[in-house]
Amino acid sequence: MTTLETRVSIAEALTTVTPAGLPFRFTAYDGSATGPEDSPIHMHLASERGLSYVLTAPGDLGLVRAYVMGDLEITGVHPGNPYELMQMMQKQLHFERPTPAEALRIVRGLGWNHLKPPPPPPQEHLPKWRRTFEGLRHSRTRDRAAIHHHYDVSNTFYEWILGPSMTYTCAVYPSLDATLEQAQAEKYDLVARKLDLRPGQRLLDVGCGWGGMVRHAAREYGVKALGVTLSSAQAEWATEAIKREGLEDRAEVRFLDYRDVAERDFDAISSIGLTEHIGVRNYPSYFGFLLDRLKPGGRLLNHSITRPDNRYRSTGAFIDRYIFPDGELIGSGRIIAEAQDAGFEVRHEENLREHYALTLGAWSDNLVAHWDEAVAEVGYPTAKIWGLYLAACRVGFERNTTQLHQILAVKLDNEADAHFPLRPTWLS
Repeated sequence: MTTLETRVSIAEALTTVTPAGLPFRFTAYDGSATGPEDSPIHMHLASERGLSYVLTAPGDLGLVRAYVMGDLEITGVHPGNPYELMQMMQKQLHFERPTPAEALRIVRGLGWNHLKPPPPPPQEHLPKWRRTFEGLRHSRTRDRAAIHHHYDVSNTFYEWILGPSMTYTCAVYPSLDATLEQAQAEKYDLVARKLDLRPGQRLLDVGCGWGGMVRHAAREYGVKALGVTLSSAQAEWATEAIKREGLEDRAEVRFLDYRDVAERDFDAISSIGLTEHIGVRNYPSYFGFLLDRLKPGGRLLNHSITRPDNRYRSTGAFIDRYIFPDGELIGSGRIIAEAQDAGFEVRHEENLREHYALTLGAWSDNLVAHWDEAVAEVGYPTAKIWGLYLAACRVGFERNTTQLHQILAVKLDNEADAHFPLRPTWLS
């Protein structure tokens, strides 16, 4: 048991690892406090279990576990959009690793009993080593389990966040005052224009989500569009939407792994938000498969979240355990190189980083507007996770820790003809 002489308060321990101080008020169940008293944002560690979460899973994972379980309470921001807190934590909060002696003093002073990990929240996905029972990383069975964890939460829940378009990828804002729906329509239309879609052509949309691109291409450009997704909930919703819009004759969404698409000779392929789930080591087979499914002169538009550099690193424990299990990000340079090595000729690329920050802000606003319904649908812990996730990602795009790139590539014919105009047509 900790003696009075060696006891360390929770606030004192926190001050040791944040010597520059906290930008918000922090209090703990032991009566200790630190940070500016007049801060509108207040974080309270309410229980010993919460301290055990923080000590046994250092970094964002321990904090998230305590927050999800209600042991870390936050006031001054809405749980559906804690954007101001995420800004503070990424801009103004700087942790420093304590020396071994300091770490020993802190742990001894807080109590060795807090080093026994509490059970993780039920919303948390298995750690990577445990996922081997679902198959090797990025195997078909494990990919399906990862997609199920994220996308099969609740179609109703996604409708409240994403809005009528049911589009869970970066929008393209033609102006700052554009609505989310206008921006999502512009994104789909930009993809269609880059692919140079024309009536009667065949489009394959891999990782099609709720079928937004499939329906837009069929409705606005008269193409015959096939979308595939590993989420049964998405496929069901998309099929019903296709029926509602009377597009059954030229639009289809299948519950199918993209690697099982048997058809070939597509005029165009769109991949909007799939590359993040592929795995960097699988890029050669991914781009090789897509190249094989295109006819000569066919175009690929690859739209994906990227890093601002090409150095590989983990997505972080919070994202991996609660949001995108097995997700991987890398820089646009690596993606372009892999597409080229597979045989594509890359014709254009652009970074839409600022657009994704705007998109995430709109999704956060939607979650706040439907907060009570969201909590009733998926539960308070899951709703809080999503509020945290959307706000943190928004700050990430604003601060350039993540980007969004569209890469346009073409399959040359036997004469090295790209079937491409001298200048881009989608900008006119």
